[in-house]
Amino acid sequence: MRKLILATRNLDKVKEIKEILGDLNLEILDLNNYSNIPEIVEDGETFEDNAIKKAREVFKIVKLPVLSDDSGLEVEILNNQPGIRSARFAGEPTNYTKNNEKLLKMLDNVPDEFRKAQFRCIVVFKTKNEEILAEGICKGRILRQMRGSGGFGYDPLFIPDGYEQTYAEMPQEVKNKISHRAIALKNIKPFILEYFDKI
Repeated sequence: MRKLILATRNLDKVKEIKEILGDLNLEILDLNNYSNIPEIVEDGETFEDNAIKKAREVFKIVKLPVLSDDSGLEVEILNNQPGIRSARFAGEPTNYTKNNEKLLKMLDNVPDEFRKAQFRCIVVFKTKNEEILAEGICKGRILRQMRGSGGFGYDPLFIPDGYEQTYAEMPQEVKNKISHRAIALKNIKPFILEYFDKI
């Protein structure tokens, strides 16, 4: 049974992960396929804490291999805020535009050379006998206004080092090669392959 369960209901994230892992030849499901899994409170102090908690909670119920991730934007001059609060930076419910607006306001008087940031992603692959973590980081900077209509989250504000386009302006296939999530998934992919090759 080649099923992999994504520990998320975020459809933007699901779409991106499915595109990046599309060559694995797995049936990839997410929490929208399960009505019996309660909302998991992300109350950890790190991305690692949250990703591990999501993987364990979901595995307890589905008893199938689980892939979870936690990720966010870390802005150097803001002591790595919004960090683990990236999704809810402007409060509940999650609102991408309000999050971006809050970040821009906080960086209003910050010169370009001090607008360094990075996206960081931790992924966890959880099976009955294993719990494997991998990390992905993409460094860049924060713009002064939003640009682009693709992507989600802080994508319209973030330009990766070495590029002129924001995540939101890039073709999806380019983002799916260089993003923090793409790097983390690339690092964990061999372990997923190894597991499914054995069953």
